[in-house]
Amino acid sequence: MGKSADKIRFAAVGDLHVNKDAAGTLRAFFAQAASDVDALLLCGDLTDYGTAEEAKVLVDELALVKVPVVAVLGNHDYESGTPEVVVDALTHAGVKVLDGEAVEIEGVGIAGAKGFAGGFGRGSLGAWGEPAIKMFVQEALNEAMKLESALAKLRTRRKIALLHYSPIAGTVEGEPVDIFPFLGSSRLEEPLLRYPVDAIFHGHAHRGTMEGKTISGVPVYNVAKPLLARSRPNEPPFRLYEIPRQ
Repeated sequence: MGKSADKIRFAAVGDLHVNKDAAGTLRAFFAQAASDVDALLLCGDLTDYGTAEEAKVLVDELALVKVPVVAVLGNHDYESGTPEVVVDALTHAGVKVLDGEAVEIEGVGIAGAKGFAGGFGRGSLGAWGEPAIKMFVQEALNEAMKLESALAKLRTRRKIALLHYSPIAGTVEGEPVDIFPFLGSSRLEEPLLRYPVDAIFHGHAHRGTMEGKTISGVPVYNVAKPLLARSRPNEPPFRLYEIPRQ
């Protein structure tokens, strides 16, 4: 089919959970996802435990991808306490890892941050009580500020936000209600209301809902690979998104 002359195409997926035994299992998937698109977007939990060994496997699996790759990390990429080894491996392979930064692809601005938990709406955890609670809430605020900083840097007409945690409850519905507070935070939605984008992509909620909208009506896509594979068994587990070229 080839790249489109009148549309900019992105393929988005998260929650790959690459482990040391994944060598050779994702190359065809990445080749298919990157075929006929302008960029590949990765929404965190790229590795299972965030080790250097897993990061090397991931980079090797991405080796045949010839389009730009933009990524954010997820909570699993922090599990070993050394997320920098995942970032370094990806960066050396040419992947742009966003953590409060922005990048432009084919005239489309992409702002990215990992995000964090804390709950949604009236169920959001407040910074009151023990120091540990205040630290937890502050982490959510810090991630929201990272996202806002990235969004503020964009000067393009068309914009995309890349996260791991969800900014809305709508795309985590399907998960047990008890764990909603650990799947995202409304605090991530606030900067997206101040700095509007065309679309938002996240992962993390493997049993969530594929699509939702912010308060302002912006589409939010949950692109967790396990969710896409289960919800669309006859389609490849990534989301294609198109923006008209101006």
